[in-house]
Amino acid sequence: MTVRHAAWLGLAVTLMVTPGMAQTREENWKRCEDNNPAVRIPGCTAVIEAGGETDVRLAVAFTNRGVGYARQRDHDRAIEDYDQAIRRDPSLGRAFVNRGIAFNAKGQPDRAIRDYDQAIKLNPAHANAYYNRAVAYVALGQRDRAIQDYDQAIRLNPSDDFALNNRGYLYYAKGQVDRAIQDYDQAIKVNPAFVPALDNRGLAHYSAGRFDAAIADYDAALRLDPRNALSLYGRGLARQRKGDAAGAATDIAAAKAIRAGIAEEFAKHGVR
Repeated sequence: MTVRHAAWLGLAVTLMVTPGMAQTREENWKRCEDNNPAVRIPGCTAVIEAGGETDVRLAVAFTNRGVGYARQRDHDRAIEDYDQAIRRDPSLGRAFVNRGIAFNAKGQPDRAIRDYDQAIKLNPAHANAYYNRAVAYVALGQRDRAIQDYDQAIRLNPSDDFALNNRGYLYYAKGQVDRAIQDYDQAIKVNPAFVPALDNRGLAHYSAGRFDAAIADYDAALRLDPRNALSLYGRGLARQRKGDAAGAATDIAAAKAIRAGIAEEFAKHGVR
């Protein structure tokens, strides 16, 4: 199952900043919005410590710095900053979503859901809040509620390949293989280079006994990522079922060389 934990991830851009060099307010804000946490965190700190910002703007700076800490997997400091942001601007929905993501990363999905609930209350069209609440419901084993939230996320953003793939996974886990494939089909239509959806569709076809279709999906995934152990192992199993013992042995050995526990991962799905 592929999970996109944070919508803010993008291309990391490193700005060259000379230590101790004075920065203007505009330059500090630019750094505070950079995708590289090593640039973002000191930039936001400079904005916060300089003073002169409104509470609304300070809330943005704390939220941005929280994102920087989260990208460094320092979720406790991220939460502290999101707390500060919410105190200054209780209407800032993305601060609630991001704090929820941090709580979920800490293994507290119940606490995360409360933040997603608040973000949705503030903005019922907040697709990312529905998406991440679905992730938290999955962590709690509440698949049907997760599907409902993915439904909402996809309704608001029909091109969300991650949400489509994840919902497909949940249908697959419920034994609704053909319904899962519909979601994988749509995810791949949106993003033809989306390897996880190709792998998942390959697994679904395999489970349904459609071994040629499974091999075709694993082939497509391997053209994009030749060292993908999931694709190699899945194709090996499908080749084995097709009677291609040599091809199966080659793929399975290659998969195990890349990822030693790959057989156990497939076994968890009842696939051997």
